[in-house]
Amino acid sequence: MTKHNIIFYSDKVQQEIMSLPKTLAAKYAGLSKLMLEYGSNLGLPYTKSMGDGLFELRLKGQEGIARVFYCTVINKQIIMLHSFIKKTDKIPKKELDIAVKRMKEVKNG
Repeated sequence: MTKHNIIFYSDKVQQEIMSLPKTLAAKYAGLSKLMLEYGSNLGLPYTKSMGDGLFELRLKGQEGIARVFYCTVINKQIIMLHSFIKKTDKIPKKELDIAVKRMKEVKNG
């Protein structure tokens, strides 16, 4: 039995994650299985805290690098908020802002 539960901010977010390039989607599938069993904090190089309750799932594959932002709420719910393909070393502010805005919506009901 899984100890945690993963839900998506919206159907659109779920579709974006599921339509990541093949090796990135496979990496997501493997890491999300681990999260279901062990919780949201897998530690580096897989997960990283972005502060204030926001985390990133770090995906690396043949096609490049992707990030999936998520947060947790009570009852061991892990909420996937936003994903994007990473093209630079820094996380674009626009991508981070989307995740922060969605996390606030989730936490404020």
